[in-house]
Amino acid sequence: MNGSVPVEPGTATGNTTSGFHEGELAVQRQAGVTRDAARLTGMLAPARLRSGVTRFLAEQTFAAITARDADGTLWTSPLTGPPGFLHVASPTALDVRSLPAEGDPLQHLLNSRPVGLITVEFATRRRLRVNGTLSRTDSDGLRIIVEQAYGNCPQYIQSRRLHTAPAPATSAGPVRHGSALTREDAELIRRSDTFLIGTSHPARGNDTSHRGGPPGFVRVEDGRLWWPDYWGNNMFNTLGNLQADPSAALLFCDFTTGRTLHLSGRAALEWTDPGTPGDDDRTGRRVHFTPHHLIAGRLLTLQADSVTAAPDNPPLTDPPTAQ
Repeated sequence: MNGSVPVEPGTATGNTTSGFHEGELAVQRQAGVTRDAARLTGMLAPARLRSGVTRFLAEQTFAAITARDADGTLWTSPLTGPPGFLHVASPTALDVRSLPAEGDPLQHLLNSRPVGLITVEFATRRRLRVNGTLSRTDSDGLRIIVEQAYGNCPQYIQSRRLHTAPAPATSAGPVRHGSALTREDAELIRRSDTFLIGTSHPARGNDTSHRGGPPGFVRVEDGRLWWPDYWGNNMFNTLGNLQADPSAALLFCDFTTGRTLHLSGRAALEWTDPGTPGDDDRTGRRVHFTPHHLIAGRLLTLQADSVTAAPDNPPLTDPPTAQ
C-alpha cells in the first residue's frame, strides 16, 4: 500500500456497516485471498477526514463521481476545479466546489442519494476514495456526508500532469446520446490507458474506482468491452459490488483533447484459467461489460501533454483486433 493516502479511523455519520459485504467476501473466497483481505478490514471502517487527507484533497484538480440520475441509471462523471475545489468542511463532510458540466448525465444530481467519489493525483500516482451520501446540491457545488474514505496504492496509475485546457478545448460543443458504440468510441477506448468505473451495492451505496494499464488493455469486441483484472489489494470492492448488482458506469477521458465517453450498462466477472490469452496479469479473472447507454462529448476541461506509463503495467498477451 506504499504511496496511499492515510485516513484517520473514527466515527462518521450515516448507516455504513463496517467490514466486507457478501459480494466482496464471495470474490475473495473464490480468489483464495480471504485471509489476506481480512487484514484490510479496518480500511472500510467509518473515517474522519483530518490532517493529511485534508491537505491532499485541497491540492487536487480532478475527481470523478458515481451516482444515479433521475431515471435510476448509474453514471460516472468528471469533476474539475482549481486546487481547493475539494474542501473538507468537517471530519465527516466534504464540499465539492464544482458541478458536472452542462450536458453531463449527472448535471442534475439529486440530494439524499448515495455517491462514490475518487480523486486521482496522476502526477504522483496517488488516489483517495470517498463514499457517502449527497446532502446538498446548489449553484456552488455539492456536499457529501462521508461514510467511508480510504487511499489505494499507486499501482497501474499512468503519470501525467493535468493543466487547464486552452479556451478552444474547454468549449463542450455538442453532446451525443446513444446506446451503441461508434467506430470513434471504440478507437478512444482502445487507445486509453485509464478509465474510471462506478459500481453500486444495495446497502453500501456507490463506489468509484480507477483502472489503468497499457493502451489496448480494454478490449472492444462486437460492441461490448472486456478487460483483464490485475493483481491488487485483494479487497475486491468493485468486483464485489458487481456480484451484488451488475450495474456499472465507465468513464473514458482523452487527456489530450478533453473528449469524454460515459458508458452505463451491466458488467459481469468471468473466471478463466490463469494465463489464458488476454489474461495479462495471470489472475484468471476478466470483466465483461455491455453498454446500454452512452454519452459522448468534450466535457473535460483538463489536459495533459505527456504521459509516463506505470512501471507495473503488465504487457498485453493477445494481439489487438481490427474491429
